[in-house]
Amino acid sequence: MVLEHYISELLYRYNCIMVPDFGAFLAQNKSAVIQRSANSIYPPTKEVSFNVQVVTNDGLLVSYISEAEKASYEETLLKVTNQVATWKQQLHAGKKLELKALGTLVLNEAGKIQFLPENSINYQTSSFGLSSFSAKPIFREVLKTEVETLEEKIPFVFTPEQRKRNGLRPYLKYAAIFLLTVTTGLTTYQYFNNNSAQNQIVQEEAREQVTKHIQQATFFDMEPVELPSISLEVITPKKEVDDRVHHIVAGAFRFQKNADKKIRQLNRLGFNASYIGTNKFGLHMVTYDSFTDVDEALNALKRVKRNYSRDAWLLSSK
Repeated sequence: MVLEHYISELLYRYNCIMVPDFGAFLAQNKSAVIQRSANSIYPPTKEVSFNVQVVTNDGLLVSYISEAEKASYEETLLKVTNQVATWKQQLHAGKKLELKALGTLVLNEAGKIQFLPENSINYQTSSFGLSSFSAKPIFREVLKTEVETLEEKIPFVFTPEQRKRNGLRPYLKYAAIFLLTVTTGLTTYQYFNNNSAQNQIVQEEAREQVTKHIQQATFFDMEPVELPSISLEVITPKKEVDDRVHHIVAGAFRFQKNADKKIRQLNRLGFNASYIGTNKFGLHMVTYDSFTDVDEALNALKRVKRNYSRDAWLLSSK
């Protein structure tokens, strides 16, 4: 009989597990912790401690073991007493008593029991599937924008043009320009008068051609084409209702590929493993099997805990 295994199972549901004539294992709720120095986040958990002064037998541990092993209460109590005697003998011999999933018990120099808890297991069922998370710091490049108003004053220097004195005199140049302008204007006016009549004839011929093409154009009113109506009969397949609402959960995974890998492993072991979706934390949940009857599901859960994994648990959905 592995006594610490049953103590570990009961800590998921109870906060005080008394071991007759030995002590009590206590589980105290602890809220989530953010450790800024290590950039780590720890989920809510139960902190396990040991009280050597509580040695009475409340019957919880012995009754649970007797039901699990299908033995009488007296036989189970005798086994627990023998196991406790072995533990005490090991401690008084100066050896460490390592209890799997619970912690380590040792005797100090004063002869008192000291307990070092095992922190790798979280007994808080509401935090199932959550583990500690360490975040790497993000270094962002800080760009400093400096706005400066710059006024540039560019001096403009006008240099007078140096005119040559040689050549024609200025007033003779102005007279020549005036005569050239008058001559050009007269020539243009004469040319325009000679060609205005011809331009008018060409414009009238163009108007006649445009009018002719417009009169020859024909526009048709098209009626919309009516397509034949088609009647389709839509058959909606009836959804099959799965009444297997009791699931033995094997684990919850952050990535879908890890959940698929777990399903393949369980199928090779003979389980009817399946994927039942994600929980409220976005984790992909994988089950050993699903059942309609709750008693059948509980019996299967006990077999899985005893033979495969004590971390399995039962999820019942409406």
